[in-house]
Amino acid sequence: MSDRIRIAIQFHPQHGAWSDLRAAVVRAEELGVDIVYNWDHFFPLSGPADGEHFECWTMLGAFAEITERVDIGALVTCNSYRNPDLLADMARTVDHISKGRLILGIGAGWFDRDYEEYGYEFGTAGSRLAALADALPRINARWKKLNPPPTRQIPILIGGGGERKTLRIAAEHAQVWHGFGDANQLRHKNGVLDRWCYEIGRDPKEIERSVGANLRDPSAGDDLVAAGAQQITLGVDGRTKWDVSPAVDWLAWRDSRG
Repeated sequence: MSDRIRIAIQFHPQHGAWSDLRAAVVRAEELGVDIVYNWDHFFPLSGPADGEHFECWTMLGAFAEITERVDIGALVTCNSYRNPDLLADMARTVDHISKGRLILGIGAGWFDRDYEEYGYEFGTAGSRLAALADALPRINARWKKLNPPPTRQIPILIGGGGERKTLRIAAEHAQVWHGFGDANQLRHKNGVLDRWCYEIGRDPKEIERSVGANLRDPSAGDDLVAAGAQQITLGVDGRTKWDVSPAVDWLAWRDSRG
C-alpha cells in the first residue's frame, strides 16, 4: 500500500440539481482529488427533511462515465437495501464502467426513515451487523461466479466504529476502514482494529485507514495522519452547489507531504 495520503470528497446527494453535482464531480477530478464518494440514503440527512435527494448506485454509474481517473464509491452502501448477490453484480458492473475504479463501501445501516418509508425491516443494530457479516462472503462468492468477472479484486471499505462487531468485520473483510471523530478517537479505534487483525491472523497494514475531516480546516491533517489516517474525506453539500474549491488547500497539504 502506498504511503501517499489520499484526499476524498463525499458529495452529499441532497438539496441541489444533478447538473450542479455533475459539474462539481468533474471539477474535483480536475483539481486532483483522489476519490469521489456519495452516500446511500433516500432522504436528506441534514437541512429540510423532504428536500431534493438522489439515489446512490444509479449515480455511481454516472460518476463512472463522467470521470476518468478518480476512484469512486459510496460512503457507504447500506447492506440492508439490496440482496447481497444483486449488490455484487451492481458493483461488478460499475467496476467495468469505471475501468476498475470502484471501491465497494458498505455498512450495516442506521437511518430509520429510509427503512420505514421504503419498506425494509429495521431490526436492531445487532441484527443489521449480523446481516452485514453474512453478506460479505456472499458478495465475494458472487464475484467469482459472474461473467465477466470484476476487472480486479474490488476493494471493500467498511464504515463504522463499533469495537466488538464492526471493527472485527472490518478486520476480516476490509481493504479500507472508515471511521469518525478527531485524532484521539481515530488513534484509539485504529488500535482496536489492529488488535482484531492480530487475533484473526491478518496484517493490519493491509487495511487503509480513512477518516472524515472539515473541508475548511487542513490544519487538522497532520494530527490525523499521526493518528493513523491514510485517507481523508471532505464533505460537500448541494446547498453550496457542491463547491469543491476549499479542497485546494487540502490538496496542497497532501502534495507538500511528498
